[in-house]
Amino acid sequence: MVNPKVLILRTAGTNCDQETAFAFKKAGGEVDLVHINRLISGEKKLSDYQILALPGGFSYGDDVAAGKILANELKYKLADDLKKFIQDGKLVIGICNGFQILVKSGFLPGNSELKQETSLIINDSAKFEDRWTYLKSQVTSYKSQVNCVWTKDLPEVIYLPVAHGEGKFICEKSVLGKLEENGQIVIQYCNQQGVLSGYPDNPNGSIKNIAGICDETGRMFGLMPHPERYIDIYQHPAGKFAALKSGRKEGDGFKIFQNGVEYAKKNL
Repeated sequence: MVNPKVLILRTAGTNCDQETAFAFKKAGGEVDLVHINRLISGEKKLSDYQILALPGGFSYGDDVAAGKILANELKYKLADDLKKFIQDGKLVIGICNGFQILVKSGFLPGNSELKQETSLIINDSAKFEDRWTYLKSQVTSYKSQVNCVWTKDLPEVIYLPVAHGEGKFICEKSVLGKLEENGQIVIQYCNQQGVLSGYPDNPNGSIKNIAGICDETGRMFGLMPHPERYIDIYQHPAGKFAALKSGRKEGDGFKIFQNGVEYAKKNL
């Protein structure tokens, strides 16, 4: 496959769809921005695509709770299509609001009943956190580690911006134990040295500093930070200085999109 087809799902309140589309195009994907009503009506078919991306924003104004309404639409109107999409070995990524949608629909961390097992709630700081954070991307503290498609070959510590008011990851101890045992904890908030630490390094108070998880296959990935906002080195807050110092052209977020597209090219 030369150009994997990527569906960027949007609805009222979505506002990071264009940036996400640009990131996938830069990585070599063929991108369509599709309103959810076009999927529900059958005008567009999820099966025609290899990658589904749920971008950031404030879907439906985050009424009820962040991402909850769109999560219900996925769960009660498109569940069969999405289950088939996943069973066919295709890829899903949810960024910020998209992560909230995946956990509140039950698709992450993943169970056949789509029972919600985790959530993302109001930050401990009780305010909107909009800044850059360090993330530990090679989590080696657990017995096993899922080979997450999206985070392959990332540096041990990456730097990405966050922008959310409801990003605190929570779950019951039994669910946390399962995530740890299965190696589904993919990225964690940390300090510049890669050490897990509290606020402000952990911007929301997430348990175990969890910033992103995957399903048991490693093909579905949800994260609160915004990789689409750092795909070019010049997007670094230090600007040209960072570019000259690193000698790189791409930002830390670009590899995530590149990984998804390359996997789809080879396997789908």
